[in-house]
Amino acid sequence: MIARAGAGPLRHLVVLRHAKSAWPDGVADHERPLAPRGRRDAPAAGRALAEADLLPDLAVCSTALRARQTWELASGQWGTPPPVRFAAQVYAADVPELRDVVQAVPAGVDTLLLVGHNPGLEELVLDLAGDGLDDALEEVRLKFPTSAIAVLAWRGTDWRDLTPGTALLTGVTVPRGKK
Repeated sequence: MIARAGAGPLRHLVVLRHAKSAWPDGVADHERPLAPRGRRDAPAAGRALAEADLLPDLAVCSTALRARQTWELASGQWGTPPPVRFAAQVYAADVPELRDVVQAVPAGVDTLLLVGHNPGLEELVLDLAGDGLDDALEEVRLKFPTSAIAVLAWRGTDWRDLTPGTALLTGVTVPRGKK
């Protein structure tokens, strides 16, 4: 069960792991681009968010090239993308660092999209989710692959209210583009 039910509006944290990246020789990890499969999957992730009515009010995205490209291709599926903040601290972040990024979001944001990397994103989802619908928690525990989307729902007046165990993991999906 959720550790504590919050008061305030229903909010969503949408966690998107970057799409499949390439491993070109001599390219620093931070500058690795998307692979062809990633270029197909990232727009599919954007369409999946639109179809689920989970378009964000704000996106926070890692500065790594593969994350920025995922954001650009996913948000390109929407009429008007929301504001985006490119945050260096999301790259290679652990759970406390990611929680700090999320908790710094302005109170007026109801749906936040966080685009980043594993293992941090997977661990963040498991940290924040006090419970999950169906087998969503088990899915994340088993694997949170590239292009995976996890949706956490919670109530609170401020993003600082989102603490370990206070959210409900309402769904996990892994959109794939067609070859």
